[in-house]
Amino acid sequence: MKTREMQVKEATLKHLHNGFEFIMDAPRERTFPLFGANRERMWAPGWKPKFLYPFPAEDVAGAVFRVRHGHEEAVWVNTVFDERNGHIQYAYFLPDVMVTVIDIQLTQLGAERTQATVIYERTALSAKANAMVVQRGEGDRRMGPEWEMQINRYLQRNKP
Repeated sequence: MKTREMQVKEATLKHLHNGFEFIMDAPRERTFPLFGANRERMWAPGWKPKFLYPFPAEDVAGAVFRVRHGHEEAVWVNTVFDERNGHIQYAYFLPDVMVTVIDIQLTQLGAERTQATVIYERTALSAKANAMVVQRGEGDRRMGPEWEMQINRYLQRNKP
């Protein structure tokens, strides 16, 4: 028989907050559009959002789309798409699993470089999802070098 303390501990839902930074070899006005879900397709292999709004697909605040995450399909919302301030934010929901908020801030570094700061917040929606939240959270911290390589490779191949 489980004690009350064990039941409370098992019912505690995981919430993680972590992220990474990386540098892109282009000014912010060139890098910002690449963080829109539609334009991300150009540099991120396997990224295949299915836009519900707007249609045809356009990167704007309020855009809603679906993305497959393993056997699940998440509903994503672009909550902030502020080019003037270099700020992008997404929230997505995996039913009965987790809610994730991704916050991206782009900072101009000199004339030809931009720093991206990417923060992930993940919250489990059930105790069964705690392990997945931890696993995804560990992966989040390691994505910086991959994003940096993919984006810089795209920028190099597509110089203005």
